[in-house]
Amino acid sequence: MDSTKERAVFVYTTYPSIVEAEQAGRALVERRLCACVNILPGMVSLYWWQGAIERGDEVVMIIKTRAALAEAVRGAVLQMHSYTTPAILVVPIESVDADYHAWLIAETEGAKAS
Repeated sequence: MDSTKERAVFVYTTYPSIVEAEQAGRALVERRLCACVNILPGMVSLYWWQGAIERGDEVVMIIKTRAALAEAVRGAVLQMHSYTTPAILVVPIESVDADYHAWLIAETEGAKAS
């Protein structure tokens, strides 16, 4: 597939702290597995875990990458994450500005999976 036609995706995940999110985000960007990460602190999560409803303060990370790298991003997140079962959701993008798409593709050309 022509890389300029490759779909962009978001990979959504959460972290227990801004420190962990920034460390993981920097590693993902340095390895060119993504062009950018957005880290949004201050989220409160309510969820089922081991038969009980839990509450946690979390940090959202949105990882902007190309579809072909989604599995490598998933693997890297799993490898670096402190959670036993982190949320890792790959979200296809319906439409993206052409210049932004070109930038995203260019910045992920040299991706290093390990």
